[in-house]
Amino acid sequence: AEEILEKGLKVKEYELRKDNFSATGNFGFGIQEHIDLGIKYDPSIGIYGMDFYVVLSRPGYRVAYRKRKQGRVGAPHRVNKEEAMKWFQQKVCALLYQRLGPAHP
Repeated sequence: AEEILEKGLKVKEYELRKDNFSATGNFGFGIQEHIDLGIKYDPSIGIYGMDFYVVLSRPGYRVAYRKRKQGRVGAPHRVNKEEAMKWFQQKVCALLYQRLGPAHP
């Protein structure tokens, strides 16, 4: 999974907007053409885009989803937007930028 993410970020030149991160610590981005990942072009398929979405969580998050003795994950244990951006910058050595102008042209 990490190598696919690495290829996707290489297409995006290791830059993501701060808007790509959700309040719950997840982030996602899209690419226009799958051939940018190094996948060979097939005329029968054509060119298609791809969306990448990464969900970050700490160990122990399973308590909220297991069937027996289900518990709740407290607020300090959840990953927030700032922590996700910090992790992204350290792990991937990538840049974050703020979009200028209107949100939807």
